[in-house]
Amino acid sequence: MISQNTIQQILSRIDIVEIVGSFIKLKKRGTNYLGLCPFHNEKTPSFTVSPTKEIYKCFGCGRSGNTISFLMEAEKYSYVEALRWLAAKYNVEIEETETSPEVKQQQQVAESLYIINNFAQKFFTNFLLNTEDGRDIGLSYLKQRGFSEDIIRKFQIGFNPDAKDAFSNAAIHSKFSIDLLQKTGLITLRDGNPLDNYRGRIIFPIHNQSGKILGFGARIIKKNDRAPKYINTPENEIYVKSKILYGSYFARQAIDKADECLLVEGYTDVISLHQAGIENVVASGGTSLTPDQLRLIKKYTNNLTIIYDGDNAGIKAALRGLDLALEESLNVKLVLIPDKEDPDSYVNKVGPKSFSEFISTHKKDIILFQLEIALKDVGNDSTKKSEIVNQIAETISKINKAEDFTKQQDYIKQCSEMLQISESGLYSLVNKFIREKLNKEISRIENKNEIDIRKAEDIPPTTRNDWSNEAFSVLFQDELQEKAIAGILLKYGDRPWNTSKLVSQHIFDELTEDPNIFFDDFKNTVYDIFDNKQIANVFTTYKHWIDTGKVPSINDFTYSQDSDLVSLVIETTNHPYELSPRWFEDEQKSKIINRIQRLSYEDFMNEILDNPESGENVYYHEFDESYKNEVEIVLVYLKLKKIKRLILKNEDELKTSDKINELLLIKQTHLHLKEMQMTLGRSRGIVYYPF
Repeated sequence: MISQNTIQQILSRIDIVEIVGSFIKLKKRGTNYLGLCPFHNEKTPSFTVSPTKEIYKCFGCGRSGNTISFLMEAEKYSYVEALRWLAAKYNVEIEETETSPEVKQQQQVAESLYIINNFAQKFFTNFLLNTEDGRDIGLSYLKQRGFSEDIIRKFQIGFNPDAKDAFSNAAIHSKFSIDLLQKTGLITLRDGNPLDNYRGRIIFPIHNQSGKILGFGARIIKKNDRAPKYINTPENEIYVKSKILYGSYFARQAIDKADECLLVEGYTDVISLHQAGIENVVASGGTSLTPDQLRLIKKYTNNLTIIYDGDNAGIKAALRGLDLALEESLNVKLVLIPDKEDPDSYVNKVGPKSFSEFISTHKKDIILFQLEIALKDVGNDSTKKSEIVNQIAETISKINKAEDFTKQQDYIKQCSEMLQISESGLYSLVNKFIREKLNKEISRIENKNEIDIRKAEDIPPTTRNDWSNEAFSVLFQDELQEKAIAGILLKYGDRPWNTSKLVSQHIFDELTEDPNIFFDDFKNTVYDIFDNKQIANVFTTYKHWIDTGKVPSINDFTYSQDSDLVSLVIETTNHPYELSPRWFEDEQKSKIINRIQRLSYEDFMNEILDNPESGENVYYHEFDESYKNEVEIVLVYLKLKKIKRLILKNEDELKTSDKINELLLIKQTHLHLKEMQMTLGRSRGIVYYPF
């Protein structure tokens, strides 16, 4: 774990304009900077960067955050990866918090493996490009395959010579541990002597999301029936095959921009397509897709297009992992390359333009394609058709997220037509598979936690009156007022309310000292007041800091790891327009003049004498404190909204109660609430009729 001290050092050195400006062109506009949003296509700039608040906000697509979240969005880094990137940029030495000896050992091994892999990549690439054997054997082979030196350098491709220990000797001479070299798969021991494991092979480095080398794929170039065509790094602390997609480091921005990921099988497929200018492509390495690989794709896009060979093996490979992709809510299409070609050979044969056109015009819906292939072998065999119906129903049942309901219904409609069965029948079968899966999950949880479901059934359901039903409470949620008071707290909380307390303390006093409005039998803390629990978290976190003697700033919230919280804070404290400084100065002067005109000369002079500042500064100070008026307005409207809900609840109770004593009490409460409503309304010039 990166220590808090290191994180604070990084945050103190961040220049958001410098970081964001290295990705997009920014122009100064008032106190902020404006540019075209990197997260969606736009012609008119709506992407705003505030150097004073250290945040960005796009008023077109709604994306917002801080420098760290920008790097996470733009580069697809994790939070820790973004911190490490910033630490490297600003020369901050990373200090790790205390960890267990086991974890520390694992981290040290992982770091050592990265260092060895980096050394190996440089050795192999240098041998390929800068030695006679490398150029004559390795480079000539790659050029015969159509690869340019530019693309070879981009992907850091290398070559390991035929000599049995060329790399081993270099690595041992550089004092690397033989045990760790074995763990990387780069060397093997024979009779106690280290030998190169990838002799006579082209070396393809495999990168993680931040560009570090996790391992290698090594392809033999001489014909050898006894040797495997490819050798890959064995799994270790940093190389886990199921979590890797080859080329993702080079493709991540192109996938984000195109909003589509092209998936191929091999390393050379990826490299050839990149060379052709088609960069939103990654490779699975010929294995079935795994949940981790699919989630990696989903970080960039929801649209996955699988491009495989058109033979039976290619079709089977494309269909592997289909159910997992559907469960991840990916929109999956399939393109089969014709004439026994693969993406590498086909793009070189027809050219980039024709290849792209072929992909866009030959996409097949993978579920319908699966059904189409299956139906070709059925004929009149009712047993086989029944198996297909069950198979397709189970596949459709994987699309079971609420947001995918329409997609699921559409598949049921189309598949029932292709199968020539009733739509309702297929719908029932799909639901059967969904229920079976749900029951299995329930059983798994019950077994894991030793839950006795019979005991749970004996607990009576919570009684709820009409007032507390979900539809009614959602209808009267105080979303706007709650966001407004959160914005006020974050913007002005550290400013003085009077000589004895801050604005934040005044707000908390107002929220906690009026139990008639904010509290009832079920609301006992500030957290309970708010319907929006993210806003409640803002208030409880703020209060915790205040109670411990710290006055937090907006930055304490905008640099949170909780992206939803960051978005909420930015939404409540920022607007697409800002006042011109000249307008503000004119308004200040107008306020001063109006104030002076209302005072006699004697009163005006007395106010100056009572204040050591100049007369003008007295009135500038008065205008600067206009935020107090804003605080009061927001508090009043929040109270009015809460009172309105209490009145509605009270009216509901009037309709349902049939006891005289209860009715009298409810009526008195009703009158009291109405009086409170009118009093508060008059304070802001709002008129309410008494009944």
